[in-house]
Amino acid sequence: MTKRTTKRAANAPGEEALQPHPVPLRYQDDPLVWAGWLYVQDGLTQNDIASVMGVSRTTVNNYLAEARARGIVQVSIDQDRLRATETAQALKQHFGLSDCVVIPGGNGGRPLMDRLGEAGGGVLRNLLRAGDTLGVAWSRTMMSVADHIGRRLGLPDLSVVQATGGTQVAVDFSPEDCASRLAAALGARCITLAAPALVSTPVVRDMMWAEPVVRERFDLIRRADKLIFGVCNMRRDSLVFASGQVDAASMKMLLAQRATAAIAGRFIDQDGVPLNGPQDERILGLTLAEFGAIKVRIAVAGGLDKVAAILACLRGGHATVLVTDAATAGGVLKADGAPQIFNRNGLVSISTEPEGSGVKTKKLVNDARTIIEEMLEGVVAAHPRHVRLLPHSPRSLVAVDGPRPGKVGLVVGGGSGHEPTFLGFVGRGLADACAVGNVFASPTPDPIVECAKAVDGGKGVLFVFGNYAGDVMNFGMAAELASMNDLEARIVVTTDDVTSAPRDQREKRRGVAGNFFVFKVTGAAADMMKSLDECERVARHANDRTFTVSVALSPCSLPQTLTPNFEIGDDEMEVGLGIHGEPGVSRETLKTADAVTDDIMDRIFTEMPARSGDKVAVLINSLGSTPLMELYLLQRRVKQRLDAQGIGIHASWVGPYCTSLEMAGASITLMLLDDELTPLLDHPCDCAMFRAG
Repeated sequence: MTKRTTKRAANAPGEEALQPHPVPLRYQDDPLVWAGWLYVQDGLTQNDIASVMGVSRTTVNNYLAEARARGIVQVSIDQDRLRATETAQALKQHFGLSDCVVIPGGNGGRPLMDRLGEAGGGVLRNLLRAGDTLGVAWSRTMMSVADHIGRRLGLPDLSVVQATGGTQVAVDFSPEDCASRLAAALGARCITLAAPALVSTPVVRDMMWAEPVVRERFDLIRRADKLIFGVCNMRRDSLVFASGQVDAASMKMLLAQRATAAIAGRFIDQDGVPLNGPQDERILGLTLAEFGAIKVRIAVAGGLDKVAAILACLRGGHATVLVTDAATAGGVLKADGAPQIFNRNGLVSISTEPEGSGVKTKKLVNDARTIIEEMLEGVVAAHPRHVRLLPHSPRSLVAVDGPRPGKVGLVVGGGSGHEPTFLGFVGRGLADACAVGNVFASPTPDPIVECAKAVDGGKGVLFVFGNYAGDVMNFGMAAELASMNDLEARIVVTTDDVTSAPRDQREKRRGVAGNFFVFKVTGAAADMMKSLDECERVARHANDRTFTVSVALSPCSLPQTLTPNFEIGDDEMEVGLGIHGEPGVSRETLKTADAVTDDIMDRIFTEMPARSGDKVAVLINSLGSTPLMELYLLQRRVKQRLDAQGIGIHASWVGPYCTSLEMAGASITLMLLDDELTPLLDHPCDCAMFRAG
C-alpha cells in the first residue's frame, strides 16, 4: 500500500504530480477509513478522492478494495468506526479543535488505558516533525502512550522535555519516568527537570525560580512546539491527589471554588477558568496561560468519570487536539448541550447544515440561547403558589412549601425538553427541588448543590434522576460538593427503560417516563417524614418494579437547530427510541394502536413478575405531539391485556408526563404495586402540573 505521505514522481505517465496529504487525525492514521469515508459518506468519486488524499486513482481503488475485503466498507463504513469518526468530527466542530481522535467502542474488551495509549501514540506519530520539542505533563495516560507508541519515528533533533516537576510521594512512576520512557519510545533526546513540582513555601519557590538551571529548563518548555498531557478529575483516587500535591484541606477549598479538573498540576472550574488554589504559591511550574502559548496541545483522556474534566478542559481552550473514547466523547457533547443527531445506526453528530437549507421546523422561540431562563420565568409566573427560583441560582427551582425541618429533601433534575418532567413535579408531597439543564443536557453541579442546600431539613438529601452519563457525573459531583458542606446526599438512578439494555444489565438502562412513579412514591415517603435510609430504599424498590417501553412515530427538533434529530419514513415507527432520540431496538412498519400496544405489553410482561390478582399503576405517556385521542386507544388495549391475565389497575394517568419536545409517539409504563407502594402512590401531593389525594 502506498504510504499516505509519499510523493509520486512528477513524470508519472498520464498523471500530474500530487503533493502529500496527511491523514486527518479523526481517521486515526488509517487511509482505508479515510478513503471509505470520502466514498460512502461524502459521496466523492474515485478521482475526487485521489485529489483530496494526494494519491493516484489506482491507489484509491486499491484502498477501497482492501477496505471492502477487511469489512471496513460494506454497504456503509463499519459502524463502530463510523460512529467514532463522526463523533470526532462533532467534537472538532463544537469546540473549535484543530483535530480530534475518538476510539471506537468494543475493541475486544481491551483496557481503555491501553487503547488511549495507542491512539495517543498514533497522534504523536502523525504530528511530530524533525527538530520538534515535545513537552510531556505527568499522568498515567502518558505512561500508556509511552508503552504503546509502537515503532520509533527516527526523526532527527527530536527532544522530549519533562513539563512538570517531580513528586516526593512514592507512586508507581514519576514525571521523570513519563518523559524518559516516552523519549526512549520515540527515539528522542530526553530533558528532565531536576526540581520538585511542589515546594514547602513560596520563599523556597522564589529561590528555585532564581536558579539559572531551573529557569533555563522552564524556558525550554515555554518554547516547546507541542505539549501532550492527561486530564485529572476531582475524585479522591485521581493522580493529582494520590501524588500528594493536594491535601484534604486544599481539596475542600478547591471544591468550594467549583474545581472540576486538573491539568499539569493546575486547577480549573467547570468553564475551564484557572483557579487560584491554596497550593499555587508553592508550585514550581508554568501557568496554564503559559501552556496555552504552546501552539499544539494534545489532551489524551477518557472514561465516563472524566466527562466533566474533559469538558472543562475544552471549554477553557486548553487543548487543540483531543484523544478520547466514543462513550466519553458522546458524554462530553451531551453535557455541553451540543445539538446532536442520532441516526439509526447510533451515530451522533453535530448538525452542520447551513442556515436556511433543508427542512426547518417552526417554534415559538425568542432566542434559543436564553430559552431555558425565559421558560423558567414563565413557570414561576404561572405557578407562584408552588415554585420559586433561587435568586443566586436561576437554574434551581424550589417548592414553596415542600421543604421543612426534620424532613429528607428530594432533589430531582435533568435536561429540559421533557416537560412536565422534571420541573413540573416540584411541590408539596413530591420533589422539593429541581435542577434544570439545557435542552437534552444534564444540569451542571452548581444548581444541584444549591437545590440541596435550599431543601436541607437536617436529615439529608436524596438525588433521584435518570441514568444518563452527564446526569450520573454531575449529580455525583454535586453529592461530593454537598458532603464538603456537611450535607449528606444519597443518589438513586432510575432505570425503567426495558429496551435500552438486557435484563441482566438493568443498571445500564435509561430512566424515562417511569421517573414519574419513582418520584411520586419517594416524595410521599419524604413527606411522611421517613428517614434518609428509608427514602432511598423506597426509591430503589419503586424503580425495581417500574417498566417502560416507548414507540416513536416522528422526530423532534432542538430550538438551536430547528431540524429533525433523526429521520423516519412516513410508514415507519421505531420501538424503544430514547427520549433524546437515541436509537431503539427495531424499525418497523407502522401498526394499528392495538398491535403497537400488544408489542409493548409483551415486552413488559417478560420483565414484570406479576401474577393474577396483582395490581399495577399505569402511565400512558405522550412523547410530545401525540393527542389524547390516540393515548386513550392505548389505555383501552392495556386494560384488555391486563384483564386477560387477572391483573387489576389501581390507578391510571394518561397524557404528556415525560416528553421529548414535539416528538410524535407514546410510552407505556407499568409499576407493579405492593402493600408498601400502594399507599405511597395514593399519598396527597400538590405540584404545578400534577395533584393527587
